[in-house]
Amino acid sequence: MFGDCGLCFPFLRRCIGGCRRRAAAADLDPDLDPVVLVTGMGGSILNARNRKSGSIIRVWVRILLANFEFKKYLWSLYNPDTGYTESLNVDDEIVVPEDDYGLQAIDILDPSLWAKLLRLTDVYHFHDMIDMLIGCGYEKGTTLFGFGYDFRQSNRIDKIMDGLKQKLETAYKASGGKKVNIISHSMGGLLVKCFMSLHNDEFSNYVNKWICIACPFQGAPGCIYDSLLTGLQFVYGFESFFFVSRWTMHQLLIECPSVYEMLPNSGFKWKKKPLIQVWRKLSEEKENVKLEEYDPATCISFFEEALKNNELKYNGKSISIPFNFSILKWAARTRKIIDEAQLPRSVRFYNIFGTSFDSPYDVCYGSETSPIGDLSKVCHTLPEYSYVDGDGTVPSESAKADGFAATARVGIKGSHRGLLNDEKVFQLLRQWLGVTEKSRHLSTSKVMDINPDVTLAQSSTKDIL
Repeated sequence: MFGDCGLCFPFLRRCIGGCRRRAAAADLDPDLDPVVLVTGMGGSILNARNRKSGSIIRVWVRILLANFEFKKYLWSLYNPDTGYTESLNVDDEIVVPEDDYGLQAIDILDPSLWAKLLRLTDVYHFHDMIDMLIGCGYEKGTTLFGFGYDFRQSNRIDKIMDGLKQKLETAYKASGGKKVNIISHSMGGLLVKCFMSLHNDEFSNYVNKWICIACPFQGAPGCIYDSLLTGLQFVYGFESFFFVSRWTMHQLLIECPSVYEMLPNSGFKWKKKPLIQVWRKLSEEKENVKLEEYDPATCISFFEEALKNNELKYNGKSISIPFNFSILKWAARTRKIIDEAQLPRSVRFYNIFGTSFDSPYDVCYGSETSPIGDLSKVCHTLPEYSYVDGDGTVPSESAKADGFAATARVGIKGSHRGLLNDEKVFQLLRQWLGVTEKSRHLSTSKVMDINPDVTLAQSSTKDIL
């Protein structure tokens, strides 16, 4: 899903990664169970392909001309008749590259020279994990596959469900009939859970283990509340001039079913309900100020009022995009499907969630000294957050509330995207997959002994910090 961003030295990382991949080539293990990596929100390369000429341009992720290309190709409107979010640009279709057996789409999200020069770590998405798995003997196209998808769409939309089914079948057949181990990140966990609920027999037939990392099982309250109201900014500081702006992102997210599906679950028993708070000016009198609060069950009226005048300008035309009740209705059905998912007895489930990072929970707009009169002004107001423990994006309370009898449920000190290249996470993956990294001389000592009967209530005592 949405993650943090920082600096690194990608030239060095790429060089080291290339050396590790070449060194691992001689250590391929044909007896390994296949692995399919499932990415999350924003974690796939998206290309625009011209319907007539077939020409292709990468529109997500990109640094050069990012804002312009994003608006041109990815701004969309939801079609309630089909359930799909459809691009305003009708001359091109959005596609996910399938190169490298689906791995290219989730490896380095912007492989351009610009990304290397700016040294953005967030574009190195599954890169380190792919390197690690290859170092353990996995082979692309035989025992290692990637699954990227158009993350604007619902997590249960037919095209994505069919795509995951096909990917699992491909991995199963390519490995000689071995069951698949899924490793998902962030929103990819909701996608997998939808597939499990809707296609339980296929899931049971093809899947051996599911390892889930940083999934917002019950939603990501602060992050999603504010994404629908003011947007999302991936990069700050100097680099932000080269990337998609907060408001440009907002105008897409408000028409994305996947975002509504990550609103906090109103049926979940939160320790404390996540709130939207707003200081309201009820009249021109200074003392007539009130703090209004909205919880997951009552926040819809707030969204409706705050977004009633929202519009985007596309090709010289103004298009109204208020809070979308058709998407909300679709998302409510998705929540029911997620909550009804049953883990097949033959599948072992593992959950890794992030801890020790302040994660947005409540959002507050305005202040007692600077209250808001017209709620539509909220969309142009940066909020104040209250925080809880988590990975910086998803609260731990949500991420560990998977609803399954997990084989293991483990907290790791790490950020939302940082968990994808965390050595403690890699140690757990190797342990649970039953492999060792052959291209590096690593200790074979266990990370920890895990009780196979760990429960949700016990998980807090098993965290790795």
